[in-house]
Amino acid sequence: MITRLRSLTIQWTFLVPVLAVVLLALTWGRGLPGAVVALVTVVLAGSVLAAVHHAEVVAHRVGEPFGSLVLAIAVTVIEVALIVTLMADGGAKSATLARDTVFAAVMITCNGVVGLCLLVASLRHGTAVFNPEGTGAALSTVATLSTLSLVLPTFTTSKPGPEFSGLQLTFAALSSLILYGLFVATQTVRHRDYFLPITRQGEVITLDDHAAAPSARTAWISLGMLGLALVGVVGLAKGVSPTIESGVEAAGLHQAVVGVIIALLVLLPETIAALRSARRDRVQTSLNLALGSAMASIGLTIPAVALASVWLSGPLVLGLSSTHMLLFALTVVVSSLTVVPGRATPLQGGVHLVIFAAYLELAINP
Repeated sequence: MITRLRSLTIQWTFLVPVLAVVLLALTWGRGLPGAVVALVTVVLAGSVLAAVHHAEVVAHRVGEPFGSLVLAIAVTVIEVALIVTLMADGGAKSATLARDTVFAAVMITCNGVVGLCLLVASLRHGTAVFNPEGTGAALSTVATLSTLSLVLPTFTTSKPGPEFSGLQLTFAALSSLILYGLFVATQTVRHRDYFLPITRQGEVITLDDHAAAPSARTAWISLGMLGLALVGVVGLAKGVSPTIESGVEAAGLHQAVVGVIIALLVLLPETIAALRSARRDRVQTSLNLALGSAMASIGLTIPAVALASVWLSGPLVLGLSSTHMLLFALTVVVSSLTVVPGRATPLQGGVHLVIFAAYLELAINP
């Protein structure tokens, strides 16, 4: 019975990404009636779960921290394509879409995902343990990237409004790429041990003992299916985005809610993967996924948007409002206090979740 269930699981995780891509090809650029939107939503959810499965197969084969990096970069590359596509189609009203989506990704990962993972791990295992050296390095990189790209535009004076001038935008884009590249080199080459899970005694776990590693052939197949699933997730999310935008407008909500919903959809695979790692007491893997996703979102999105601004006619507003800057500052302070001890209780998880809830409440009711 167990073997049969496992076989069915493997079959649907291969079938759903293919179905998602086929459905994407049939619906791309067309207005969707309500019944089709419902079908797209179901397939979208299935693609998210399939992406998580294949990402875990790849991660198990290559090991940490490479596995977390694969999923973070794969999701973010396609997220960037989605943002640029929506900005090209949206006109002036999409001027803040990149800012809203990137900031939403930072708040979702640094507070929502981190808070959930710390809460789950600490409730299940007593305390959540992780490596403060690696997590602190990731957090400082996220804080620096966010400040340079999202906070500084509010205070610059070369252009009116919270916008960068051309030279300032170029500097922000290059800085983002350089910092992200330095972090990846640190995570995967120079100080890889800082980003591996640790035991309760502080010893690094170099091998994962829950199952035998898949073959290279299986990992390559899963990597290809992961790509298909992510294309399906983001492409179908774009297909239902007009319905989302119409619903947001009809409900009288702020346009920033669109960016929040896009970020929630795109980050769902990483969120599920991070929670699974937290349940297995691999909190460092969860934090690698969360902070790595935030970092990749900024480090890849800002340069891509800067390049796209060459042909996009509308303004590019990157500067955060005073309310969001306050929430960001609180996030950095609280995250620093969470990281320093190298272990966390349910209290720390709850604090992060309350900050995330405040962000969502202010996005809906600014």
